[in-house]
Amino acid sequence: MGRYVARRLLQMIPVFLGSTLLIFSMMYALPGDPVRALYGEQAIDQAQIAEIKRSLGLDKPFLLQYWDYLTGLFQGDFGTQIASQQPVADVIADAFPITARLTIFAFLFTVVVGITLGVVAGLRPDTLVDKSLLALTLLLISVPSFVLGYAFQYFFAFQLGWVDPNVNDPENYGQLLLPAIVLGSLSLAYVARLTRTSIAENLRADYVRTAVAKGLPRRRIVGVHLMRNSLIPVVTFLGSDLGALMGGAVVTEGIFNVRGVGYTVYEALSRREGSTVVGVVTLIVIIYLVCSLLVDLLYAVLDPRIRYA
Repeated sequence: MGRYVARRLLQMIPVFLGSTLLIFSMMYALPGDPVRALYGEQAIDQAQIAEIKRSLGLDKPFLLQYWDYLTGLFQGDFGTQIASQQPVADVIADAFPITARLTIFAFLFTVVVGITLGVVAGLRPDTLVDKSLLALTLLLISVPSFVLGYAFQYFFAFQLGWVDPNVNDPENYGQLLLPAIVLGSLSLAYVARLTRTSIAENLRADYVRTAVAKGLPRRRIVGVHLMRNSLIPVVTFLGSDLGALMGGAVVTEGIFNVRGVGYTVYEALSRREGSTVVGVVTLIVIIYLVCSLLVDLLYAVLDPRIRYA
């Protein structure tokens, strides 16, 4: 197990370097001058612009700028914002906890509701419950998240008055409930369909028939034998979905006025603050890689037949 983890950690290095280099190059290739854009239509001395670029390291070649970013990153330095001269690490530290709360809330909603619906439908294939679930999940997959967000906001907030239309206090989980449901709705549909398909398929497997023939209680058959084998594809999806939820929060945060990572990225892109965008994406890449490793390790927990040499 230890050698497998070490090998996986080594494999993460080129993935991390490639992804950060890609996003860094994309921000570098954007047209316009971020330093000149700070002053709008005001006249400014070119020597002053050159001095600001020199102090921020923006006058260096592309590869040298990327090297400076990597060396600073391993020291906890994500760079500096051009407009506010504030460290990007402080900006992320202010916005990330808000998005983390929203993402965890949406993830728990996806896991609990999605797996429950999938198990119920999978144990009763080709029934009204199963067909209703397939229709509901197909609807959630087909409707874009921004349409679903505005529809939920109009119906539950403005018409019924059950929730606030905007998030005024990001530490209030009651206000985060509606955006978390909107954020996790697409993932819930995939989790429910994956669980339903896996349960229905394994329900016909030989080991389930053997467990039934041995007279084991239905609760033990479903909870121990059937669930552990059926959840492997679901866990695979959920491992990558945690990072996707965090990245997909941009639209949801915009609809519900959540000042998290999505709002920060949008503001940074509008001002061409490359260091902020690269810092946020780097953090999301790290979360992706860690979740991928944890998912692989969970395989051995769910299925005892899986062993890592």
